[in-house]
Amino acid sequence: MEQQKLPNATIILVFGILSIVTCCCYGIIGLILGIVALVLANKATKVYAENPEAYTGYQNVKTGKILGIIGIVLSALYLLFVLWLVSTFGWETLQDQELMQEKLQEMMGQ
Repeated sequence: MEQQKLPNATIILVFGILSIVTCCCYGIIGLILGIVALVLANKATKVYAENPEAYTGYQNVKTGKILGIIGIVLSALYLLFVLWLVSTFGWETLQDQELMQEKLQEMMGQ
């Protein structure tokens, strides 16, 4: 029996990498890509577990799953950081550099 490539193995790896790369886009894009990579990896793992001799590319699935988890964690941390910034300083302050410097100086007690 000829081995075939595991479905979505390459796209899982790509989404895992992109979830890390895009984690600084307010955390949302990286979070979405990481979750999609994780869901696809779980499906591919189930398919592979049923008949491991019939498929190749499981290493890409494992790597993509790990990268997806890392991307989810980084994106969640960055999203929490952005939410903290907005709640602490306000959206207008974040967009005005001079006002932001004033707020930071007030926080530092200068």
